[in-house]
Amino acid sequence: MFTSRRFIQPTIYPQSLKTPGRFCRATYLKECLRTEKRSDYTSPQWSKFREILIAMKDGSAEKCFIPLPNFPPVSHMDLDDNIFMLPGPVKMHPRVLRAMSLPARAHRDPTFFEIHREIRELLKYTFQTNYDVAVISGSGTAGMDAAISNLLTKKHTAVVAHNGKFGERLVEIVKRYSNAIAVGAEWGEVIDTEKVAEAVEENDVDAVVLCHNETSTGVTNPAWEIGKIAKKHGLLYILDGITSVGGIEVRPEKMGADVVVFGSQKCVAAPAGMAALAVSPRAEEMMVENPPYYLDLKKHLEKYNNPEKADTPYTCAIPLFQALLEALRMIKEEGIEERWRKCAAMGEATREAVKAMGLKLFPRDERYASNTLTAIWLPEGVTDKEFRGTLKEKYHVVVAGAQEHIKGKVFRIGHMGIVKWTDLAATIVAIEATMRELGLDVERGAGPGVIAEHMARYGL
Repeated sequence: MFTSRRFIQPTIYPQSLKTPGRFCRATYLKECLRTEKRSDYTSPQWSKFREILIAMKDGSAEKCFIPLPNFPPVSHMDLDDNIFMLPGPVKMHPRVLRAMSLPARAHRDPTFFEIHREIRELLKYTFQTNYDVAVISGSGTAGMDAAISNLLTKKHTAVVAHNGKFGERLVEIVKRYSNAIAVGAEWGEVIDTEKVAEAVEENDVDAVVLCHNETSTGVTNPAWEIGKIAKKHGLLYILDGITSVGGIEVRPEKMGADVVVFGSQKCVAAPAGMAALAVSPRAEEMMVENPPYYLDLKKHLEKYNNPEKADTPYTCAIPLFQALLEALRMIKEEGIEERWRKCAAMGEATREAVKAMGLKLFPRDERYASNTLTAIWLPEGVTDKEFRGTLKEKYHVVVAGAQEHIKGKVFRIGHMGIVKWTDLAATIVAIEATMRELGLDVERGAGPGVIAEHMARYGL
């Protein structure tokens, strides 16, 4: 019988073949794997974990449930006690956390210059670009603010496509500095490329702005196709890649994008509070004469390109830079294409699993469902507080709610960054247990069985 620092020997709590316990063995084994063998998919714990999931699919799921003790109160921000399945901020690897806690250093010190240079090269790899890159201390929204304010003025007009909270935010940012022609779609629907083309052709337009992966709805927009429209008309193309860069294929040159922005707390799995921008040579030439003081991209790029002092224009968030460097190193070690493949496989597995449990996806067209997060309608008759509250308080699985008019109706599962298959499997098991506890009819083992199939297909 496996042991864990946090669990009492389960032999004290005899297994019942008829009455499921409040916690499932699959989640218990996942916890054992995390505490005893953090990254070894060949361990006996991992093999047993897969057997449990397969048993759930084969109809012997009742054997998988054992009562476990009531745990003392835990902090819901403790990585050892919780499974974070958020669409950002996401969980961070201990390597990243350790890097963030390194002693402070001066941002004018040569050791920081080396950190900065390595970040820059690794960012080019993560963006899959030869464009110049800039890093700013600020959120993804600060990155989009920088991109738009440095390229557009009241003399310019931009077509802004939106189909969710963050696309609507882009409309607001563009209106702050320029003129916006909003091309909208209902939340859950994908951007209509024909409407974008019509807006471009019927108006005197200078730029196209798009949120590639709409985090509020779990929809990935056709950024490549819209890039072709922008290129055909010689327009600047500004892309919000905050939840796509590092998780979904992005190649700025091939997409025709002039600026692509990412947020550190999403697919890269670094701390929140940093944004990076890949900037084309054309965009550098077209930057406005009177940019914002702090978000002056020219000034940032000039500093980064200084062969002697690769520093920042102003004091930066040095601990976050150190953490970002480690997160980017981990992406390089894994391989960006492998990270894309893992996110795609997890996205498909999540969608199939929740459908097997009788839940409905929020995106109207599953072909455009995101690979980095999944948005799901809450079951009828269940409140968000009941559903997510039970997941969090009882099973220590943290998922996100929704925003604006769909708040309380939709929940979101993040499967980006360093999320493992064990995290996803335990989440699906916990969702099934939560549904049953709330009196919902759900086929036992249906969702976990799907995850087991996809893990085998992925090669685990």
